[in-house]
Amino acid sequence: MLLRRIRWVLYGAIVACLAASGALWLWTSGMNVAQLGSAGISASVAVGGPFSLVDEHGQPVTDQTYRGRWMLVYFGYTFCPDVCPTELQTIAAALDKLGPQGKTVVPLFITVDPERDTPGALANYVKLFDDRLVGLTGSPEQIASVARAYRVYYAKVTPKDSTTYLMDHSSFIYLMGPDGKLRALFRPGESAQELADGVRARMATS
Repeated sequence: MLLRRIRWVLYGAIVACLAASGALWLWTSGMNVAQLGSAGISASVAVGGPFSLVDEHGQPVTDQTYRGRWMLVYFGYTFCPDVCPTELQTIAAALDKLGPQGKTVVPLFITVDPERDTPGALANYVKLFDDRLVGLTGSPEQIASVARAYRVYYAKVTPKDSTTYLMDHSSFIYLMGPDGKLRALFRPGESAQELADGVRARMATS
């Protein structure tokens, strides 16, 4: 009994350390706010790249599907209790504030929980926020690949005395240009106006 308790304590400590190191890895992988305005990543750090996923209608998509359009990319999951709904609402409101410019932006919600987030689950979820929002999922391997490309941290965590799990994950909004390259990185908690202003500013200089 004592050994089992010790093992669980050690497991919890490992999970906490992994979460902290994942967040620290993202912040120290070339973060340089001055280079991209309100939030950004150093030009020497590659963020984004090719991906092959499935949308909420079950249709295969790749990064080339959206080439020629601006993209606001957010990683999360449908069972997320707090930050994901907040950030998706911010994206929807920012698109409204962009007016006609918002029509050139496609908002992508990429799940980090492919086990539960099927195309059907995503279809029901994204329509709660905005008809323009596109939900993307795939195999665990495909999600791992796109998460690595975007330097996204995520990990499955089962709270104590719970029979279900949550996903610990980084929570940034990526603005990708029509060429598929990173233009800006917005931290969680920014307002819809700040997000819209940041997108508009990057559009004006591209």
